[in-house]
Amino acid sequence: FLNNELGFGPEMLGRLRLAESAASLAGILFYRWCLKEVPTKKIFLGTTLAYIPFGLLQVVLVSKWHRRWGIPDAALAFGDDVALAALGQVAFMPTLVLAARMCPPGVEGALFATLMSAYNSARIFGQETGGLLTKFCGVTETDFTRLPLLVLLCTASSLLPLPLLGVFDAVDREGAAEGASVS
Repeated sequence: FLNNELGFGPEMLGRLRLAESAASLAGILFYRWCLKEVPTKKIFLGTTLAYIPFGLLQVVLVSKWHRRWGIPDAALAFGDDVALAALGQVAFMPTLVLAARMCPPGVEGALFATLMSAYNSARIFGQETGGLLTKFCGVTETDFTRLPLLVLLCTASSLLPLPLLGVFDAVDREGAAEGASVS
């Protein structure tokens, strides 16, 4: 869509990727400075709910409503992609911290490799599911008429894990107990 419909060239796409990388770093720093003491469940809930408005900005971009308001394509593309990169990193950091806290000494490398394998498997599953939804919606590289519907479905699907957040109640209690015993 960015290439075929909005006409973004390689230079613009490179700038977009650079901004996403900087936002990911900012997400890591924000977690470290502001959120490392916040319970995991709250971080996951907050990042999931914060994702929704940015997902809806993508609907505005693909339906081109922003042009009526005089907002340039690049500004909207940068805005949501950068914010989503930062949110994604903020959401991923508690997973790494939790893994480090639960890891027995001597198996840190194996645990990290397993965690990254699970993360990459989930990403591949998400891409394949997105591909199936793309086909289901009839979106092709030249026909973007149903792309807003596809983006809405993908944004709504980000809410699916919310009922599972209760799993983190016990983890957060253990982390609080560990923190109290250390200090």
